[in-house]
Amino acid sequence: MEKILKLGNKEEEKFLRKKAQKFDFGRYSPEEVRALVSRMRKIMEGTDGIGLAGNQIGLSERVFVARWDDKFYAVFNPKLSKPSREKEEIEEGCLSIPGKYGVVKRPATVLLTGQNASGKEVKIKAWDMLARIFQHEVDHLDGKLYVDRMSRFQKLQSREQTE
Repeated sequence: MEKILKLGNKEEEKFLRKKAQKFDFGRYSPEEVRALVSRMRKIMEGTDGIGLAGNQIGLSERVFVARWDDKFYAVFNPKLSKPSREKEEIEEGCLSIPGKYGVVKRPATVLLTGQNASGKEVKIKAWDMLARIFQHEVDHLDGKLYVDRMSRFQKLQSREQTE
């Protein structure tokens, strides 16, 4: 299994906290893009994740993969807009912070725009958990982790502490 960069390792954290660059489709063949998506999906599913951003595996370009409700998403150069005023506070975890969880307040709905693996524009109106997944992954690409969005009074918990 390919290594996922982790918080706590100084060099890896430095990379995770850098904003990812625009994905340039001109630098890759269609086969290379498909191979990247396949590789990211395999890593995500092999770790029981529901999302994985490129910078979590050492790629400095804006791409993430996600799965929810039996649907798979691969989004390049994602942008979020139209966040709802309604917010939801839900526990989040992260493959880059293994075994730890924390409650994060996020908009309940968002509009995600970006490109698919062919470079064609996509727009997805997302709500509830899918909106949360998209926001979490775009945060990664912006150099942010969910712990940055937690209340300063809140502590990270391990799975045993939350049950």
